[in-house]
Amino acid sequence: MKLVDKENKRRPFNGIYEHKTVLITGHTGFKGSWLSQWLLALGAEISGYALPPEGTDPLFDQLGLSASLDHKIGDIRDFEELKEFMNDVKPDIIFHLAAQSLVRYSYHEPLETVQVNTQGTVNLLEAVRQLRLPTAIVAITTDKCYENKEWLFGYREVDAMGGFDPYSASKGAAEILISSYRNSFFPPHKTAQHGTRLASVRAGNVIGGGDWAKDRIVPDCIRDLSHQQSIGVRNPSATRPWQHVLEPLGGYLTLGHRLLEVDHRSLSQFCEAYNFGPLISNNRRVKELVEKVIEYWGSGEWDDQSDAEAFHEASLLNLTIDKAYHRLNWMPQWDFDKTVKETVEWYKHAVNHPENIRKFTEQQINAYQQALLEYQAQSLHSLALKRSETN
Repeated sequence: MKLVDKENKRRPFNGIYEHKTVLITGHTGFKGSWLSQWLLALGAEISGYALPPEGTDPLFDQLGLSASLDHKIGDIRDFEELKEFMNDVKPDIIFHLAAQSLVRYSYHEPLETVQVNTQGTVNLLEAVRQLRLPTAIVAITTDKCYENKEWLFGYREVDAMGGFDPYSASKGAAEILISSYRNSFFPPHKTAQHGTRLASVRAGNVIGGGDWAKDRIVPDCIRDLSHQQSIGVRNPSATRPWQHVLEPLGGYLTLGHRLLEVDHRSLSQFCEAYNFGPLISNNRRVKELVEKVIEYWGSGEWDDQSDAEAFHEASLLNLTIDKAYHRLNWMPQWDFDKTVKETVEWYKHAVNHPENIRKFTEQQINAYQQALLEYQAQSLHSLALKRSETN
């Protein structure tokens, strides 16, 4: 299913991904599966490197993705195996998503978390350096990479890295290492020599259909609702920047488009860190999210299971997205209500029509893509009008 703006006869991202060789690390995960499905629709030729998909019915299997791409089972911590695979693939662009992505799990397995998130990222960058691959890299970290002071205003890309828990600290360290490799080995002003274009991206709390991870609020809600059980909520008063998974993925693809298309003389502004957070109105308490999920599910209830002795989890965190807005012409398209509605609709469809879930997923991608294209086209039109009026 190719995605096309039917009204404007315009290909998404100017068709930049069509026939491009794309490497996705972590392609078997939640975000990786959505990104794989989107890039397939854009005509990309995808190679994936990741651990086996987790769970009894993971999204990767639900979408039947193993038959649609070059599917390699591998550990990002295995440098030689990763390097060999990358040398075989020779990707035009890499989306690095392979990670241990759960805060609570990181308290139980801090060593694994740091090795995967920090050493795994260095392995990827070092493989590119040693192989001298002329490629673009979008390295995905998280909004939790910032030193969280739990203030009301959003974090900017220039704010300090930090991390209370092992997961957040490992992602902050990964960002520092990415910056180090860009400064030391892949400086944008020397791209004509080394050929590597490196950016990092940070997103908020993503939700969407097909996330079955343990200790994440939406999958927990769906599991309990499906079994007609009350939803246990650990941090009902905590505020999170909720966004549909397609929002940051749209940002990653927009940035990747710039990395692939822009002349090396104009690359510096894109080879940097970028935030892709939701609309400020999407910063809601956990209890609001749970109640909205119940509303769209059609029934259910929840219980406050706050525990003063539980591991620390941030109560307040949000991102400033001015940079992505001004430089990439990117803005979130779905408000809080739409985000939750589309998420719950996916899960309901998976329960009632599992044989049709790939098509339904494509439809959601297409709907979001259309909204993003229309926004970007309108923004460019408005800018052109302002320039003509000024002249």
